[in-house]
Amino acid sequence: MLPIVNPLGSAPIFLSMTPGASSDARATLARRVATNSFLMLTAAMLVGSYVLSFFGLSLPVIKIAGGLLVISTGWHLISADQSPDAELVNKAPAWGAEEIASRSFYPLTFPLTVGPGSISIAITLGAGTQVPGTSPLVAVTGIFVSIILLSLAVYFSYRYASRLLYLLGDTGTVVFLRLSAFILLSIGVQIFCDGIAGRFRL
Repeated sequence: MLPIVNPLGSAPIFLSMTPGASSDARATLARRVATNSFLMLTAAMLVGSYVLSFFGLSLPVIKIAGGLLVISTGWHLISADQSPDAELVNKAPAWGAEEIASRSFYPLTFPLTVGPGSISIAITLGAGTQVPGTSPLVAVTGIFVSIILLSLAVYFSYRYASRLLYLLGDTGTVVFLRLSAFILLSIGVQIFCDGIAGRFRL
């Protein structure tokens, strides 16, 4: 799941989606996003396949819907009139607890950090615990530990992402954030195309 979640690659996008947030606010957001990511991936691993079966959904359909959502987020970031974060900190009001709570899940946890790709992998791994010859307890424990380590990587990547701003400077920050938004848009297109191919067996 690490290459799909890609905490380091998502860190600059996390910055672009938290303009004007203080260092403390971003630390709180990083902690909440990491916690939400852990809960989502664990739930997907344990009960994801049962939930899809209950609603009559397939993984390709989830990828199509999730891909469209990621595309929408990426397009919004590309078309937004963004300024260097240092200027936004001086102009934007401080983030309150209510705003932090409302944004910590959507869009920062889903679909930015844990998207349809990582959810589908977690569901597949959960289904793989039933493989003959493999102890379900050992398999679940291994996946559980992996999700914990992945959540820690998300926390540290997001928590210290703002240090990139000082290294890149104003112009470098704007360019880097635009490129990151374009990559996010491309990932959304890829997930959408994979869903289409899986749904219609192209």
